[in-house]
Amino acid sequence: MLEIQLTAPPPARALPQHPALWRGGDLARMAVPGVASGLPALDAQLPGGGWPVANLTELMPAHEGIGELRLLGGALARLSGAGQHLAWIAPPHRPYAPALAAAGIRLAQLVIVHTKTAQETLWATEQALRSNACGAVLSWPGAGIDYTALRRLQVAAEGSRALAFLFRSPKAAQHTSPAVLRLVLDTDRGGLAITIAKRRGAPLARPIIIAALRPSIDVADRGAGRADPSIGRADPGIGQADPGTSLANLKAGRAPILEPVQPILKQTTLHHATP
Repeated sequence: MLEIQLTAPPPARALPQHPALWRGGDLARMAVPGVASGLPALDAQLPGGGWPVANLTELMPAHEGIGELRLLGGALARLSGAGQHLAWIAPPHRPYAPALAAAGIRLAQLVIVHTKTAQETLWATEQALRSNACGAVLSWPGAGIDYTALRRLQVAAEGSRALAFLFRSPKAAQHTSPAVLRLVLDTDRGGLAITIAKRRGAPLARPIIIAALRPSIDVADRGAGRADPSIGRADPGIGQADPGTSLANLKAGRAPILEPVQPILKQTTLHHATP
């Protein structure tokens, strides 16, 4: 007679402690700790204890200016304070420099790329990530991004040391994405309700409620191309061109990426980008 001996499975504590493995009821262990958002209620629900490094994060606000940039303010302030560049690709409006400075973001580290098409936006985002010149890359690619384009950005993020944020419509939550973290944002009694649509780990059934944040950095100068007169007075030393910054560096995938064309905010317009 053939005898089969069954052995009990190893105890949970004996399982390998590897970042790629986690129990179904736990948050994933990230190989690299996240960058703290500065909001304990949010950080407690994010694998790695903060915004994921070298991975794609999607923010899907119910409408522009709901508080999506304030949500990132603490991390952006720390990164810029450490001398790292913050690349903003195709923001829908011109960021308001005095509000950014009041949030602790070093404006000398802020670089902005203006694009004309969604294809240029995706390409510039990928190049900014691959350059390894940025501590954070924020991108507004618009609607109609397919999975292949998103996958290219996720792969580019994995090869970087940056935070990578895509701002998308809430409708995007209905479609699959390779992003490791997806947040849907809505208002809640003057504060922010954050629904985690995707994370590495157990799902979160209820939204995270963040009370009213500090003064907005989501304010934009919507004037017809004129710089706010207060911008040039914020810091006379900010906005001077770095000899190494040029659009050619962006096209070549080198860093630093952008060149300043207005006081305080480094900006450039990308006219022709060939992937």
